[in-house]
Amino acid sequence: MSEEKKVIFSGIQPSGHITLGNYLGALKNWVALQDEYDCYYCIVDLHSITVRQDPKELRKKTLELLALYLAAGIDPEKNTIFIQSHVSAHAEAAWALGCYTYMGELSRMTQFKDKSARHADNVNAGLFTYPVLMAADILLYQADLVPVGIDQKQHLEITRDIAQRFNSAYSPTFKIPEAYIGKEGAKIMSLQDPTKKMSKSDENENAFITMLDDIPTIKRKIQRAVTDNIGVVAYNDEQLGIKNLISIYSTITGLSPEDIVKKYEGHGYAEFKNDTADVVAEEVGKVQKRFNEYISNKDYLEQIYKEGAEKASKVAFKTLRKMYKKIGFIPRA
Repeated sequence: MSEEKKVIFSGIQPSGHITLGNYLGALKNWVALQDEYDCYYCIVDLHSITVRQDPKELRKKTLELLALYLAAGIDPEKNTIFIQSHVSAHAEAAWALGCYTYMGELSRMTQFKDKSARHADNVNAGLFTYPVLMAADILLYQADLVPVGIDQKQHLEITRDIAQRFNSAYSPTFKIPEAYIGKEGAKIMSLQDPTKKMSKSDENENAFITMLDDIPTIKRKIQRAVTDNIGVVAYNDEQLGIKNLISIYSTITGLSPEDIVKKYEGHGYAEFKNDTADVVAEEVGKVQKRFNEYISNKDYLEQIYKEGAEKASKVAFKTLRKMYKKIGFIPRA
């Protein structure tokens, strides 16, 4: 029964294109979790407006992301898949939790500092307080686990602090969530600067692969990936470019990095890059085929996000009512 399963919550913003890093580090992991856990997978459109979005483009990207969730293998029968703005409890809980969050905590968030530097002309209050909305996302579903990359652990820490503070002020209300970090592929790096995470906001288009890139583009980007002059396929921190390609190859095929190193012993980078390009192209091609089927069926997508919002709302509003009662608000008639 799902009641006995641990709860997982995760979400991705519908801004820009989903990269191979998002797919291997998040979506592929999510698929592996759906039989063992009670999963809530959200399209976090409220988070995306901390940066100005074109309205038409945001609607398009939201549906594309939903189609990609499904194409990656996330089953709406096994998971709750929904759009964040369709469950108003998220915004309501964020306001309440914001009153239990301190300015000093928010000012220390590294992503706020990074995004403020990148969008200096639009350092808005939402950019400052969005970790509180993220906390609301997680706590509303009484999540036990949150799949996070290493760079997101700070957000989970503030979520835990807010939950513990609220629980201490009143009585136990929220579960204190733990991080779930996948083994391999948790952090796929830039193809042009393997010291940085692969990001859709990178100015160099050769640094990332999107899940909607055409096959020739994907192969070209892998061929152009930065390596080194050592010439030996090895998995270590002295050869970060090759290490990153091995991580990609490993996550897609299921082969361990050690097995891949052994396979290419005595072979040069050209053959390894060719094979990696083929492996990536085949994986992305399969996802794209399913994506095209889903994106052309708007009625089905609407059915999925409507049913998902209904399921999510039941759980989220149950927690919100509990919060409001403890705070001292009069229950809604």
